[in-house]
Amino acid sequence: MEKYSRSTDKVNIHYTETGNGNIALVFVHGWLGNTNWWNDQEKYFNDKYKIVRIDLGGHGRSDKSRQNWTSKQYADDIKTVVQHIKSSEIILVGHSMSGAYVVEASIDIPKIKAIILVDTLRDLEQNLTTEQAEEFMFSHYRTDFKSAVENILPQYLFVEKTPEKIKKQLQNEFLQNEPDLAINTLRPLYEMDIQKFAQQINVPVRAINSDAAPTNMESNTKYFKNYNYKVISDTGHYPMLEKPNEFNLILDKLIDETLANN
Repeated sequence: MEKYSRSTDKVNIHYTETGNGNIALVFVHGWLGNTNWWNDQEKYFNDKYKIVRIDLGGHGRSDKSRQNWTSKQYADDIKTVVQHIKSSEIILVGHSMSGAYVVEASIDIPKIKAIILVDTLRDLEQNLTTEQAEEFMFSHYRTDFKSAVENILPQYLFVEKTPEKIKKQLQNEFLQNEPDLAINTLRPLYEMDIQKFAQQINVPVRAINSDAAPTNMESNTKYFKNYNYKVISDTGHYPMLEKPNEFNLILDKLIDETLANN
C-alpha cells in the first residue's frame, strides 16, 4: 500500500507498507535510491513480517523541495514514518548512506530491536570529511554529472560480476537527478558525527557487506556495543540487487539471530 507521511520540515515522505505481524522490517535505500531497490526483499519477507519501504526526502516519490539537508532531517524522515507503524517491534535496514541515518534515527525509537547495515559503515574511524567529499566527488558532479556517473562512480560501486542490467538500471536512475540535488542529498553524510551516534546504540547492529572492500571489526566494536557482520561475495555496493536470493537468506538469518538475542 502506497502511503505518505509529513516530515518535520513539511516534506511529504513516500513509503509503502505491506505484510502483517508484530515485527516490522523498515528498509531505507542509499543515495539516489528508492523503494524499488527492495522489491525482492518485500517479496521474500512479506509473509513473515510487516514490510515498510521508505523514500527519503529528495528521493523516489517523496518531495524534492527540501531546503534543510542534514542527517537529523533524514533521521526525522525515518521517525516520521515509523511512528505510523503499529508493529510492536521494528528492525531498521539501511543501505549505504542511510546506514548512518537509521543509526541516528534509532536512538529516539524505543521499538527498535535491531539495526541491519547493508554495505556501509565498514570502518567508523575512516570517514571522508566534507572537504574530501568536495574534492573527490562533488566537484566532478558539478562539472559533468553524466560523465561522473558513467566513468568515475562505476569503479567504486560495481565489480566485474555486477550484472550489466543492474549497472544500467542504477546509472539511469542516478541521471534522472540534477547535479545540485545529487550533491545536496549526499552532503549530510559527511557533516555528521557517526561515532557519537554509534556509541549511543544499545540494540544489536549487524551488517551485510560486499567482499569488494574490507570491514574493520576492531574499529567498529569500539563504538557499537554489539556489532558483527556477514560477507556476501562477488557483489559491488548493491548486494540486494546483484544477488537478491543470497542476500535474502543472509538477512533472514541475521534477523533471526538478533531477535533471539533480544
